[in-house]
Amino acid sequence: MSWATGVMVYFVIWWTVLFCILPLGVRRVENPGRGQEHGAPEKPDLIRKAIITTIVAAVLWVGFYVLHEADFFSFRRLEGS
Repeated sequence: MSWATGVMVYFVIWWTVLFCILPLGVRRVENPGRGQEHGAPEKPDLIRKAIITTIVAAVLWVGFYVLHEADFFSFRRLEGS
């Protein structure tokens, strides 16, 4: 796997994990002010969620890399079938 492919795979994993992490720990505002959406989170904690996403995505990427280098799954084998 080239470094460019590794970066792209990490980006896809990171983005997917971000959407899994975003709803965790969200509490709605009880009494929203004027012009405030009823479903808006009280405290979104985006920096903390980005850090958690980065760590989880790194662990998943390492797992993907190990499986890829061990040739656990290969699309090239399907080509000859």
